[in-house]
Amino acid sequence: MSFFFRGGSRQRPTPQEIVRSIKDSLVALDTKTGAKALEDAEKNILTLRHALSGDGEVEPNQEQVLQIALEICKEGVLSLFVQNLPSLGWEGRKDLVHCWCILLRQKVDESYCCVQYIENHVDLLDFLVVCYKNLEIALNCGNMLRECIKYPTLAKYILESSSFELFFQYVELPNFDIASDALNTFKDLLTKHEDAVSEFLSSHYEQFFGLYTRLLSSTNYVTRRQSVKFLSEFLLEAPNAQIMKRYILDVHYLNIMIGLLKDSSKNIRICAFHIFKVFVANPNKPREIVRVLVDNHRELLKLLHNLPTSKGEDEQLDEERDLIIKQIEKLVRLSV
Repeated sequence: MSFFFRGGSRQRPTPQEIVRSIKDSLVALDTKTGAKALEDAEKNILTLRHALSGDGEVEPNQEQVLQIALEICKEGVLSLFVQNLPSLGWEGRKDLVHCWCILLRQKVDESYCCVQYIENHVDLLDFLVVCYKNLEIALNCGNMLRECIKYPTLAKYILESSSFELFFQYVELPNFDIASDALNTFKDLLTKHEDAVSEFLSSHYEQFFGLYTRLLSSTNYVTRRQSVKFLSEFLLEAPNAQIMKRYILDVHYLNIMIGLLKDSSKNIRICAFHIFKVFVANPNKPREIVRVLVDNHRELLKLLHNLPTSKGEDEQLDEERDLIIKQIEKLVRLSV
């Protein structure tokens, strides 16, 4: 059965009718093949979109939107959305993602009913992450995941699941659009909820940075550039101060930054400098860090002197570079 309305030619369906119609058509799509089953499913999803966000002529009724969200959860339609996403056409997928984002934002009695549904069906999150491997629906799934990540319980689940490690593969996918989308989702996971991220990195520190180091050493220029840029921003954010303090005590990571200071890319060298400077400026440098800085001071000073200048655009960068040069020179004098 399909509800599809134009110009108010029929009385609009109730929330229960809309949801029942969608459920029936998605179940049929899952069990049947053919253009008719697909057409019915996509028409019903479009009707849902109109009910949730209006159709250009009639504005949505917020009370009905909430009723639809409750009915969607009651009937398990969110699971059908995810399961049948690969079967839909381009327009159908776009409409479904639009509906998904609106539904997750609906708050009933101080709780997000659709978010609670996903909390109880976390396999949906795992499925969406894995779908980055599917060229046809990867970007749709990325949008759906980023909407989920806005909620701390869902973000925390993804961070702590085995699926999270897949992002370290996805950001190096040969398809630039998908790799960039995966990186955006990866960034959201690590920046949206400070407490969850801090807890995750505290308990998975070695594993996380071991995987992240591979990205910094990637032969793919875009991956290398985006990874060092994000790391330079992430470590210097105030909520991540404890993670940064731990990071700059590790001589292995110092050597990674020194290697990136030699990169052929100006942007990579500048981002690497912003991390390297924290190793040098740390007043409590371990002996191994001091030894590397002193033993390699000639090469380091040359790299820093050759660091691209801002030409007046960023005087702070020039000042920081000069300060770090002086710090290294001071270390050398004290070691003599």
